[in-house]
Amino acid sequence: MSTLVNTQIHLASRPVGEPILANFRLVELPVPELGDGQVLVRNHYLSLDPYMRGRMNDGKSYALPQPLDQVMGGGTVGEVVASRNASFTVGDKVVGMGGWQTYLVIDGNQRGVLQKVDTTHVPLPAYLGAVGMPGVTAWYGLTQIIAPKADETVVVSAASGAVGGAVGQLAKARGARAVGLAGGPDKCRYVVDELGFDACIDYKQHPDVRSLSMALKAACPNGIDGYFENVGGIILDAVMLRANAFSRIAMCGMIAGYNGEPIPMTAPQLILVNRMKVEGFIVSEHMALWPQALAELGGLVATGKLRYRETVAQGLAAAPEAFLGLLKGRNFGKQLVKLI
Repeated sequence: MSTLVNTQIHLASRPVGEPILANFRLVELPVPELGDGQVLVRNHYLSLDPYMRGRMNDGKSYALPQPLDQVMGGGTVGEVVASRNASFTVGDKVVGMGGWQTYLVIDGNQRGVLQKVDTTHVPLPAYLGAVGMPGVTAWYGLTQIIAPKADETVVVSAASGAVGGAVGQLAKARGARAVGLAGGPDKCRYVVDELGFDACIDYKQHPDVRSLSMALKAACPNGIDGYFENVGGIILDAVMLRANAFSRIAMCGMIAGYNGEPIPMTAPQLILVNRMKVEGFIVSEHMALWPQALAELGGLVATGKLRYRETVAQGLAAAPEAFLGLLKGRNFGKQLVKLI
């Protein structure tokens, strides 16, 4: 087995401002022999996610910094190709945090590090998106924080992405009105025509808070009861101006400030005036609810009721460029890297 070569991508240096390709390094190492209890996984797909940008910094964040000169962390799906563990058989399809590499050697006895998945009705890559961390993120923020009632209006930024697209569809399934924000006419059309949102605003057409607020007023005639925040900046300001009394904001991401830019808030007094609930959350801190979330998401995907789109980069070497594109919104839906 030692003849196998594991290709990895390491974080070579910490970005100053925007990340660049030179922050990453491609490394090739032999795959070690398996010890007792270990499993060898051939990763098929790698998930690229915005949270990875925060981990590239050395500062205080909700995720530990990515160590330099080690394989970049990230979610993967793949297949067991060798096993010295009774719980895993060659051919098992698995999901885990395999990182930016082609092979993963892992102790199969550690609880929760490798989960077997059933690909009969749910395609393998969906376990990194709609039936994975992004889907559970959408489910948690919507059901546990926003908790929409029928006929309430829920707004979501980055609505064509893996998280945002699921938020709107889950809101619709609960009888709420779903309004998205996305960049460009193609993404907005997809959000309405394919994902079934009631409306979608192209934020690129509204460069200032007043213009965006007027667009939200037109799309949300009864105001905004729930907002799922992925972006921050002027989008949050515009939503605040249209928010109803007792509205709820689920704070999931603030990509407007991922490269260290300040994110001022123009009218925080509206939180008081409208008695708003603003709650940040990290989905990995709520593992007890994951089975409930995944049961609903898996059922919806298997029956075709939860739609999603994937942008797939080919080969591990393409991961850094695909990641930089993700941070600029070049992807459409869930960004994956196909490794096999």
